Parts: sequence; structure tokens; C-alpha cells
Amino acid sequence: MRVFKFGGASVKDAAGIKNVYSVLQTVGYEDVLLVVSAMGKTTNALELVIKNYFDKSTELNSSVQEVKKYHNQILIDLFEDEKNEVFAAVNAQFSDLEYFLAHNKSPNYNFVYDQIVSFGELISTTILSHFMNFMGIQTQWLDVRNFVKTDATYRDAEVDWDLTQANIAKNVKRQILNITQGFLGSDPNNFTTTLGREGSDYTAAIFAYCLNAESVTIWKDVPGVMNADPRYFENASLLNQISYREAIELAFYGATVIHPKTLQPLQKKEIPLFVKSFINPLLQGTSVSKGVDLEPYLPCFIVKRNQLLISLSSIDFSFIMEENISEIFALFHQFKIKVNLIQNSAISFSVCVEDKFDNFNALNAILSKKFKVDYEQNVTLYTIRHFNDNAAKTVEENKIVLLKQVSRETMQVVTKEV
Repeated sequence: MRVFKFGGASVKDAAGIKNVYSVLQTVGYEDVLLVVSAMGKTTNALELVIKNYFDKSTELNSSVQEVKKYHNQILIDLFEDEKNEVFAAVNAQFSDLEYFLAHNKSPNYNFVYDQIVSFGELISTTILSHFMNFMGIQTQWLDVRNFVKTDATYRDAEVDWDLTQANIAKNVKRQILNITQGFLGSDPNNFTTTLGREGSDYTAAIFAYCLNAESVTIWKDVPGVMNADPRYFENASLLNQISYREAIELAFYGATVIHPKTLQPLQKKEIPLFVKSFINPLLQGTSVSKGVDLEPYLPCFIVKRNQLLISLSSIDFSFIMEENISEIFALFHQFKIKVNLIQNSAISFSVCVEDKFDNFNALNAILSKKFKVDYEQNVTLYTIRHFNDNAAKTVEENKIVLLKQVSRETMQVVTKEV
């Protein structure tokens, strides 16, 4: 069996849904399982619904209606007959959403988030499955929550691999086009959980692992894995092949083409991963597999913007030792601040971090009691794998270099625009 993952950009409108059908006609769909994300920016739209729900905003109903209107337009564009059963199926899912909003008693934000945001994937796969049937491709729609079982860590659930493998091995039919949702699972009480943002790639890897799949293909709007983000670098080049190890390194440093958790289960069973273009499905794309060399061998650039550079030094000029560092990292964990680069000397400690939840001010109030704290906001962290002099010059030119760290394979530079 082959596992295909289609993200939100590939199913953002009726044309996208029709293109998925064309891709399957081109590359084949027998004995295939599709893992599909929410359509377009639906997850963002549902996050607004969640915000309005907790704010008790008068805009709650209109934000729900916007999501409904968006999907109804796609339905109208896809199906000739508005009496097609897909309209009733999608309306039933929106009724379930509205029922939850009216009757939920839990004040737990993360729990509510997972129950609401999951409707994006459930609705997108319902529409896609009905359209494939409408076009003559028989499908089996799978509710992923019956298969991927997790703990109750809402928004970042851990997979129960034994139970998940048993469910998938027993219930997924072969020789048919299976369609299921990315990103979702369910806890021991059958409440919906999510696997972390961009977790649909991970879902594809979970199914591939449990089914001993032939391969996984992630279909993107880019030709494959590039050595740099074309938005920031001219002349970005396609990487024809990379190893699992290299892909994990790139993901660790922040490359967004492949989700960090996706590669581990694939590596364990040596299941090859392909990243291909849903615009040109016959192009070679990028293959990720065991032990292959990076080809072509090029510097690989990763950019993380809107970072925060924090420098801590001891007030009394004493050494910053293991005990201090342990305390600092415990605080970073407590305030959900992600550390992307570390550099320390005897009496100072510098980190480049991501303050996704805007918690730095609260953290700074605590750190300032024990350390002298200097910080620089809105810096950019460049990571270059397999760097050379020209690559270094590219990221340093016309910028103020605030911090640099070099190892044998990797250079990281924190910069500020001049």
C-alpha cells in the first residue's frame, strides 16, 4: 500500500479537489490511503471561532457561518445536484460543531481547541471522499479517531502505538482508495486530540508504519525539498535525494517541508518518503531514504524570523554553571519558549529563542531577579547545513551579526537588519 498526504493548499478550493482527482488518475489510486488536511486556511478560521467562543464574542456565530459559507461554495462548485448526499453530510458535521459550542462545559482551552479545530479535517475528507465517488472512484472514508489512539495531552498528544497499530492492521481495507484525516486522534475516553500543528505528515507516517507501506508521498505546491526557501533566497535548488538523517537534521533546525516527527517511524521500517508537486505529479521530486548522500551536495539554508536573542550574565561575576543552566531551561519549559541556539561562556549565557506565546515579559521578570538580562527582539536565525564561505557571506551580507556558532557541518548566525 502507498500512503499519500495532501495538505490544505492542495484542497483549498474546488479546483484543488479536482486536481487531486487528476493526480490520482495520473499516478494510480488502487491500494492507496490518502491523509488529508483541512481546506486552505480553515484551521485558522476555526481558531477564530475558538477565540470568539472563549471571549463570549457576539461575532461567534458569524465566524462559524464564514467557515460554513466557505465550504458550501466548494460544494456548489463541485457537485451539479445540490440534492447530493454530501450536502447533508457536511451540514450534519456543522450541526455537531454548533451543538458542541452550545453545550460544552469544559473551561480547558486545549480540550476545546481540539474538539473544534478537528472539524476542518472531518469536513474536507467528507467532501473529497464524496467527490471521488461522484467521479467513479470507490472510496472508504475512515474516521482517523477510531484508529490513532493517544493520551489526553490535548494539542500535542502522544500516540499509543500498540493500540493504534492493532486498530489500523485490523480495519484498513486493501485494494481500495482509503481517505482519512491528518492531525487527529482520540484519547482513552474517545475525545478528539490533535498531534501538534502540521501533524498531518506525522499521521501519514503513522499509517505507513502500521501498514508496512511501500512508500509515503507528501504532495506539495513546490517541486520537492529545496536547499532554501525560495521566498528568501534566489536560485533555490531542488534536492533530488537526502537521507533520513539529513532530513531529521534539517527538520530539527526548523525546515518546514517535512514535519519533525514524521521521519522517525519511517526510518524504523526503512519506508521511503517522497516529496512531490501536486501541480506537476510526474516530476521526480525528492526522495528521502536510508543512507543516501545529499544530491546535489549543496549548502542548505533554514531561516527563522521573529526570534528573540537573550543574554544572561551573573550579577556578581560568578560562573554560570550547570545548576544555573538547569534552572534557566526549566523556566523556558514552563513559559513554553522554544530554544533554537545556545552559546555560553564562564559568566554569560546566550540563547536565541522563539516566544510563540508572548511569555517573555513574564519570564524576564523572574530572570531579572537573579541575572543581568539583555535582549534583542525581532532578530533572524540563519542555519546553514554544509556551509561554505559563499554561503556564509550570503546570510551575513548587509546585516549586523549578533552571534555566530560554527561546527563541522553546521553554521548558525543570529542577525539584525542594518
